[in-house]
Amino acid sequence: MRPVVLCFSGLDPSGGAGLQADIEAIGQSGAHAAIACTAVTIQSSQQVFGFEACAAALVKSQATAVLDDLPVTAIKSGMLGTTDNIAMLTQLFAEQIISPDTAFVLDPVLVANSGGSLGDEKTLVSAFRQLLPYATLITPNTHELRALSGEQDLHSGAKKLCAQGVHAVLVKTSHDFDSGDIEQYLYIEGEMVHKSILPRLEGEFHGSGCSLASFIAGRLAMEDDLIDAVKSADNWITQTLRAADDPHPDDAQAQLIPNRFIHS
Repeated sequence: MRPVVLCFSGLDPSGGAGLQADIEAIGQSGAHAAIACTAVTIQSSQQVFGFEACAAALVKSQATAVLDDLPVTAIKSGMLGTTDNIAMLTQLFAEQIISPDTAFVLDPVLVANSGGSLGDEKTLVSAFRQLLPYATLITPNTHELRALSGEQDLHSGAKKLCAQGVHAVLVKTSHDFDSGDIEQYLYIEGEMVHKSILPRLEGEFHGSGCSLASFIAGRLAMEDDLIDAVKSADNWITQTLRAADDPHPDDAQAQLIPNRFIHS
């Protein structure tokens, strides 16, 4: 069968982000998505109202059922929600329940695109620092990169995380500027190895970060190298955002939902 990406992610009732975004993006990458649900959120495409995290034992049981059954070649984690869930995933890697050869894309979600809290930031950051060394790639937004590294400069933050054991960091500048192109920088073992320039499209998008990270994970599962996976994902995400659905056309400030049924 197709290579499998096992995703640790939360349920978004609007379908814009979370596990639904993972399933659609990974399917478009050519791989198959399996899900260990980490939380049920209360949110629309515009706002997060709350969430209830799944117990770590339940998430682990979901994951091990998949690992025992399907040919998992990549892992993607998004919203983990609690330090217990982060520690559980760390344990799966540390005890090699997940093979060391498995690619792992870590989207260290602290805050939703709509600004809602998805957990206590300080405790999540502390827990994430134990998980980071197992990641093939981390895809933080600018806020998350600064929180994890303690650095205001994004490039310094990426280099610092690599020095602390992170294999690769995708630096995204989309949240730092309101105009101009979006620049992304891929750092591998502390060296900037690839720069991409993406057009800045009008509007805000719900689930764009989930989609990008998941597509990269899918391409890694399909045996792309990291640079090629990022290039492919950049091309695909641009198309999904250009074709995004607008649930509130009369509100210029409303978030759009990426149309992920676009082939790269």
